[in-house]
Order: sequence, then structure tokens, then C-alpha cells
Amino acid sequence: ERANYRVRELAECQRANGNGYVAAIPDGKRVYAEVAAGNIRSAGFDLNGCWVPNYTMHKVLAGLRDAYRLCGNQQALGVAKGLADWFIATHADLTEEQMQRVLVTEHGGLNEVFADLYADTGEERYLVLSRRFHHRAILEPLARGEDILAGKHANTQIPKLIGLATRYELVGDPKDHAAAWFFWERVVHHHSYVTGGHCDHEHFGPPNRLNDRLSPATTETCNVYNLLKLTRHVFGWDARPDAADFYERALLNHIRSTQHPDGRVIYNLSLKPGHHKEYQPLYDAFTCCQGTGMENHVRYGDAIYFHNTNELWVNLYIASELQWRARGLTLRQETRWPDADTSTLRFSTRTPQEFTLRLRHPHWAKDGLRVNLNGRRQTLSSQPSGYTEICRRWNDGDRLEVTFPMSLRTESMPDNPKRIAVFYGPVLLAAELGPVADPSADASDYVPVLLTESQGVTAWAAPVPETPLSFRTTGVGKPRDVTLVPFHRLHDRRYTVYLDLFTSAEWAQRQAEIRAEQERERLLVARTVDLLRIGEMQPERDHNVQGQNTSAGEAFGRKWRHAVDGGWFSFEMKVDPAKANGLVCTYWGGDGGRRTFDILVNGAKLATQTLQNNRPGKFFDVTYAIPVEVTRDQDKVTVRLQAHPHHWAGGLFGCRTVRREP
Repeated sequence: ERANYRVRELAECQRANGNGYVAAIPDGKRVYAEVAAGNIRSAGFDLNGCWVPNYTMHKVLAGLRDAYRLCGNQQALGVAKGLADWFIATHADLTEEQMQRVLVTEHGGLNEVFADLYADTGEERYLVLSRRFHHRAILEPLARGEDILAGKHANTQIPKLIGLATRYELVGDPKDHAAAWFFWERVVHHHSYVTGGHCDHEHFGPPNRLNDRLSPATTETCNVYNLLKLTRHVFGWDARPDAADFYERALLNHIRSTQHPDGRVIYNLSLKPGHHKEYQPLYDAFTCCQGTGMENHVRYGDAIYFHNTNELWVNLYIASELQWRARGLTLRQETRWPDADTSTLRFSTRTPQEFTLRLRHPHWAKDGLRVNLNGRRQTLSSQPSGYTEICRRWNDGDRLEVTFPMSLRTESMPDNPKRIAVFYGPVLLAAELGPVADPSADASDYVPVLLTESQGVTAWAAPVPETPLSFRTTGVGKPRDVTLVPFHRLHDRRYTVYLDLFTSAEWAQRQAEIRAEQERERLLVARTVDLLRIGEMQPERDHNVQGQNTSAGEAFGRKWRHAVDGGWFSFEMKVDPAKANGLVCTYWGGDGGRRTFDILVNGAKLATQTLQNNRPGKFFDVTYAIPVEVTRDQDKVTVRLQAHPHHWAGGLFGCRTVRREP
């Protein structure tokens, strides 16, 4: 009823426009009129001064498609055709080069919804339109098997590949298949964390380089939502068991981890050691990940079962009921997975049915798969990350019991074998560290390390009595042991899913480094003349912060300020006129791109600074000597960060003036 109402209202808006256009995009008509005339100004998220209008259009068309396919609303198909015809007319006079400029701006999966419209209508012009929205700069290298993902905005790309997967299934273009398959394989096996999520600050990094990319802004939820959609396509092509393994990993350890019991969902699921889950508000925001978040948690029935004419795959051990209408068969799956290692399948059928049942043997079930049929043990063969097969005539009342023994295991970072995550079967375990407001969270040893002396996980982690899926490290945690709990059930607590392994000698060296850092900080505080807590309202007022094209925010647990597009910002700092002074600026070592700027004090240039991944994964300080003549007879100076043309200045995460060391 609600879907039908919305379709009626969209149809009325479309009728009033008179040309097929229907959207609620501020200034959208101006934007598309300029595009149609060949006046195209595109950037990552901006098309002619408007925030991702084609991304929004994809959502409108996807909603119309679903209203038609899932609700049987014929009017939705008509509205979608009218809007697609408007797209054809709007872009009709653009050259291929102009179209590629349009596609620089994020445009969701327009190629997918136009291909779907071709499937629903059989009208060739919509297939042509799908191919018109083919972003060559991204899709052609992927089709050639080139991993060009580093530095790319992650979720901008995934819907394009879903579109290619959809189009391949309709018309069989091998290049569409090649690009979609290669992208999936690279992201799943070379860009993903142990949760099944990927990206840091919404962007891909270099393949197999994850160790130094752990922050409060890892693993955007929209990305996982979309990659699971692509995974369903990939599995449908050739029933790859690693696709089913990945689906389970991401569904359980990312998707289920992103909803609070009160209903709030998560934009970025942080994997930063010692951080916590940051939830979106319930009522006064509506980000992309809130939209997909509403879908995520009503879609647990997707991808449990797949079938063709004579085969049925059981990919996920989730309590569910399948109705295979073509065969008049109902399959009911009863299980407490992931809290239990057994699932029971009950068959109901009007007449006996002969087909092959393929039961997934999970990659983590190293101790084999046990299957009982009607109480009798079956002799079957299978390997982890594979399938066991039962080909027989299935009768009403048949009962199949599958046991997949779970055990403790670890997985390490691809670029650091001594940074591990702990699993129990499919369940990612997080070390619970304390409350979100823990006053000790900034301590250098807040996140414990493990001195395991190369022992396996079962030697140093033991079950917590009467607490399912919970374990406690025993005598190996420094400075303290930790309790390991299911990540998907952890809320309102600080945690780490990655733990570092140390030998006794390495731990002694680490303690010495911590003491040295504490002493360095003590001496720095003693030399400090003034300290600016950048990005905070009152300290910035106290220091008279000014600027152009500048803004502030928060990342990695600290405030920052930067200026963009040749802008600048300035602030006043106290100095000691009787001493030689220095300016200490704190930057994030993972910042890069066009970030070259000048540091000036009272108009005198101290240095030109470039930020280009100077110290990945870490903050770092740079000390700039202030000439004595600048501070002579002065107790205050003006510091200015001036971006070079078309560059950014900062981000600056902190600043202080100090008395220089002799």
C-alpha cells in the first residue's frame, strides 16, 4: 500500500513535469539542462554544483524497479520508462568524451537499473542507455585485469560492477564478466579486513596493505551491502565456495555488527584498536548507510539457498524455511547458528523429489562435516571451502542433521603476520577493553598485546564458563589479559579485533619505547609556551582562528582543521620573546593527495610542507624554527597555513609553540 501510494505520487509529479523527469533534487532541472547543452563541470561528488544527482536518480529508478518486480505495480514500470526516456533525451547530443566527464561524478548503478529496465521491457534502447553509462576510466582497466583501486572512492565503484554483472547475465558480454569478476576477486581477497569489510575513510588502499589502515573510519557499511549484492551474482555464475564463505563472513561479522539493539546503525565500522562503534542517530540524520542499514537487517534470508533445475545449494546455516514451488517442496532449517554447530533440515513434499543437495563445507570447519540422514550417519567426502553432495530421491518427512564443528583459530594481516584476529568458527571475537568513556583510553598501553611465545590459540585462550562464544586469554596479555566476545554482539564498549603478538624481548623493547615517548612528551610539555587544540570551539576563539575555504572535523579520535582549493587559515600563538621559539605542528601520516602548503609566521615563510603518506597509520610532529627576529619584543605571533593553488593546507591536528632546545 505504501509503495503504491509513492508510485502514484511520483507519477503525478512526472505528469506535471511533462517530459518524463521526476526527482526531488535541489536545482536539478538547471543542472541537467546545462549537462544536456554540453556544459559539464564534474568532480567526485559534484556535477555542475549539485551533490551526486545521478546517484540519487539511481535510487529512484531502483525503487521503481522493486515496486514493479516485488509489488507487481505496473504503474512503476511506466514511470521508470518515462524517466529513462528522459535520460536518453537529456544525454542524446553528448559526445562519448562528454559522457565520460559526466561519469566522473558518482552515479551509483545507473547502468544496472537501465539493464534491468531492458530485462523488464525487452526494449533495446534501455540496453543502449545502460552501455552509455559505462565509466571507461574504471571499468576498462578492470576488464583487462588491472588493479587500479588504490586511492579510489570505494562505494562509487561497486554499483558500476553490479551493473556489469547484471548486463552480462542478460546479454553475455565477456568484458562485462571479466571486469565484474576481477573486481570481486581483488576486493574480497586483497582489499578486505577480517570482518569482510573494506576501505578506510571510504577509499581503497594498496592491495594486501591493511596493517596501517586501521582508523575510526574503516569499512563503510554501504560498501559491504553492495559487495554482498555482487557476491550473489558471482556465486550464481559458477557456485564458487569462496563466494559463499565470503558472504557468511561479511554477513555475520560486518552486517550483524552494525545494528545497536535500539535500532541505530553504523556508517563506518571502526577497526581501530581501542576505538568503539559509532552509531548514526535515530531521527535527525539520513546518510546513505542508514538507507542501506534499513535494508541490511531485513535481508538475512537472501543467499541462504540457491538452485537450478536439479540441484539445491545450502550456503548458509541460518534458521529459515524454503518453498521450492516448482517442485512442491518445503525445506525447513532449524539451527542456533552461530551459537551451535548443528543444523537440522526437514523436508516436506507432496510427492518424492529427486535432486542433488549440496551442503556447504565452511572454510573454518577443519575437523570435517558430519551428516546424518534419518538418524543414520552418511559416508560423504568434502573439504573445507567446498561442498558435500547427496543425490537421492527425497521423501516427505526426511530429516537431515548437519554438524560443522567449530574451534578457535586465528587469521593474520596480509602484511603483518604478527597482527592477528581470533575466531571461533565463523565468529569474529573482539577483545573487550572498557566503556566508551574510559578515562584511560588514551594510554599508550590501553590495547594489550599478547606474549604467546608462538603457541597456538588454544594454549592461551579458554572458554568463559556459562557464557557462550566467550573466551579469556590466560597469562599472555600485557599489561592485562582480555575477554574475547562475539564482535556482532558488542555494543557501547571499546574493543580491538586485532591483537599484536610479541616475544618477551620484543615486549621489553616496546616498554622502553613507551617510556621514551612518555619522557619526550614530558619534556615537550615543559618547553611549551602555548598550545592550540585545533578544531575545538573555545580554543579556536581564544586563538583568533581566521581563514578562507577552511573547515574543521574529527578523525582518528582527534580534531583537525584544513583549508581547500588554495585556501588558508591562521591563528595567534603566544611566544617567549626572550628565547628562540619553535612551532610544532601535528599531522596525520596517512594524509596524501594535493596537500602542499606554506607555513608563515607574521608573514615570514618558515617552510613549505607536503603531506604524502609521510608516516602511514601514525600521527607525526614537525618542528619549524621561528627566526629570532620574528619574535623579538613580541609575546604573540600570527601563524598562517597557506595552501598552494588547487591544493589543501593540512589537516592540522594540533599546534604548539615551544622554547627551542639549546
